[in-house]
Amino acid sequence: MKKGYFGLVAMLVLLVGMLVPIASTLAQEAAPAGAPVVAPAETVTLGMLIKQGGWAMYPLGLFSVAMLYFIIRNALLLREKNMLRNDLKEQIEALMATRDVAAIRQLCAENDSLLTAVLDAGMERISEEHEYDAKHVMDAIEEAGNEQMVTFMKPINFLSIIGGTAPMLGLLGTVSGMIKAFSIIAQGGMGDPGKLAGSIGEALITTATGLVIAIPAMFAYFLFKNNFIKSMSTMGRLVGHYLNIYRYAKVK
Repeated sequence: MKKGYFGLVAMLVLLVGMLVPIASTLAQEAAPAGAPVVAPAETVTLGMLIKQGGWAMYPLGLFSVAMLYFIIRNALLLREKNMLRNDLKEQIEALMATRDVAAIRQLCAENDSLLTAVLDAGMERISEEHEYDAKHVMDAIEEAGNEQMVTFMKPINFLSIIGGTAPMLGLLGTVSGMIKAFSIIAQGGMGDPGKLAGSIGEALITTATGLVIAIPAMFAYFLFKNNFIKSMSTMGRLVGHYLNIYRYAKVK
């Protein structure tokens, strides 16, 4: 799991790094045949690409920063060992076997995680006389599980929003660039192809940037979502296991 997350981050850095050469190539191909040829020694910098891409490059830049933030955040917080706390398994089982509700809730409070939050909600429904009402306990666990799912899915869903919005924003920049190009043609700019290069370059660069942001964002979204659903299923099985120990334990 850990190797997979580090591999994902490395791949995303590589994809984002590809933006500069891709956009540079598109900008050179967009230049009309009659436009002045740039000398081979001159390199196209990221600042030049951003300037040529126009206004759409600034919100796309914010999207790229947000994408990297949510990917790194999810990779760190959605690790199975952080959510399921297998290191507490023996302690929880021992406390369940003795039906020490107060100690179990104290342990859950000191070790905040997906599993401990849901387990604590169930233990809260058990009375001080250790009366176990399965329906009330399971209702509390289901409510807490739904609440935790909403909490953990929020940063995952942001990746889906970024992946869906970035291409549309890039397309909007493309339309804006083409409108400028046709405006130049309407003003008689066909005689000077150099005037069209900037507008056509803006149209292509914004599209490429939106796709470079959207592809890794959607890939990460489905990866994190599937791993989280798997962790939720494992959490339900573990909580059921702990409650069975409590249910059939002898009160001392």
